[in-house]
Amino acid sequence: MAKRAARRAKLHAIDGARIHNVVFDHTPANDRDQSYIKKVRPRSDNQRLLMEAIDSKPLTVALGPAGTGKTYLAIAAAVEALESGTVSRIVLSRPAVEAGENLGFLPGDMREKLDPYLRPLWDALNDRLGAKRLAQNLDDGTIEIAPVAFMRGRTLNNAFVLIDEAQNCTYGQLKMLLTRLGWHSTMVMTGDPDQTDLLPELSGLASIATKLDGLEDVSVVRLTQGDVVRHPLVGRMLSVL
Repeated sequence: MAKRAARRAKLHAIDGARIHNVVFDHTPANDRDQSYIKKVRPRSDNQRLLMEAIDSKPLTVALGPAGTGKTYLAIAAAVEALESGTVSRIVLSRPAVEAGENLGFLPGDMREKLDPYLRPLWDALNDRLGAKRLAQNLDDGTIEIAPVAFMRGRTLNNAFVLIDEAQNCTYGQLKMLLTRLGWHSTMVMTGDPDQTDLLPELSGLASIATKLDGLEDVSVVRLTQGDVVRHPLVGRMLSVL
């Protein structure tokens, strides 16, 4: 009898633990869908400077090699600004320049044609918002795709504007993009001057950054291989390539 009672008590304790885990465990079943709630924290001093610049300046130019978190931190700041009501929309622009290959004609509407070029932005937005909210925001225009070729003549008020892969824009294109900045807006321009897919003399990012550096209300943040947050081998390869 004593053994049977002890066995029943043990089983009751296990069942109680199971019930407790089911009812009171508040860990999300899908961390990816709820990751936009998480606060992004810098992993290096330069990343901290970049986040502070985006929060305090209407225009930030982020330069650095691949894997330093330039685009992801900008996307995270854009989503936080949208969530807090600081801006009413997010505008994404990225030059449609292929990395040494010619993909030829791409079928579909503008979003479908640009999708291969904007995939890194989609990945970051999906990580911050989740697929369902991202689709809703795209459908109602809260998040807008704005190809570089279609930006001329626009004034972007009350918006968070991200110009990604700016090293693949000419000086004239970057000048045009910078002058789209409107009232109550924030613009972030990211790129790696050393990794352009244009002829080196055609890329205008390095020249633009030099001329804007030191200008009031503009912050130019330069990240290095020490800020790479991908596989550690990426930083070591960048030191020799």
